[in-house]
Amino acid sequence: MILRRMFNDKKDGFFIDIGAHHPKRFSNTYLFYKQGWNGINIDAMPGSMKAFNKIRPKDINIECPISDTREELTYYSFNEPAINTFSKLEAEKKDGLNNYKIIEKKKLTTSTLSDILDKNLKVGQQIDFLTIDVEGLDFKVLKSANLTKYKPKVILIETLESSLNSIVNNEISTYLASFGYSIYAKSVNTVFYVDQGFEI
Repeated sequence: MILRRMFNDKKDGFFIDIGAHHPKRFSNTYLFYKQGWNGINIDAMPGSMKAFNKIRPKDINIECPISDTREELTYYSFNEPAINTFSKLEAEKKDGLNNYKIIEKKKLTTSTLSDILDKNLKVGQQIDFLTIDVEGLDFKVLKSANLTKYKPKVILIETLESSLNSIVNNEISTYLASFGYSIYAKSVNTVFYVDQGFEI
């Protein structure tokens, strides 16, 4: 696992998981939690934090959609919760594909990640990694983070792009480069960015 290699079996780190979905299933953070880490899990899905509060009680678990501005958005719930999204385009693409179907649409009010961190992060808390997987709105979430104030050592962002050239030149990579981040690795659907001050 790329992340575990990056942190050399560190026992007491801190993570932030946006689009956390489930405390175990498809989780980038559960193995770290079992290893002694803790962090903040955020997901927009109504009722999603009940399982987190039960299985991950040492974490801060927040049920709230994230965007770069405070706004009301339509949340599209599917029969497979892992693909729930605020993106109308993503929802329409997936509706009817591989037996996926929209089962509910709900209006939810967003918050910025910066506001949530202001309220929930202890003064001086270092962020080892931030993982973002929000089905099409990853860039809006990233822009809401205030990377000048809050500086994760590693940022993981879901991508469906396969060409390395297109990833290097996309809006997320360009934006992160302006804050001193560079691409470290890519898995099947995730790009790993590293802060220039983090020694691996």
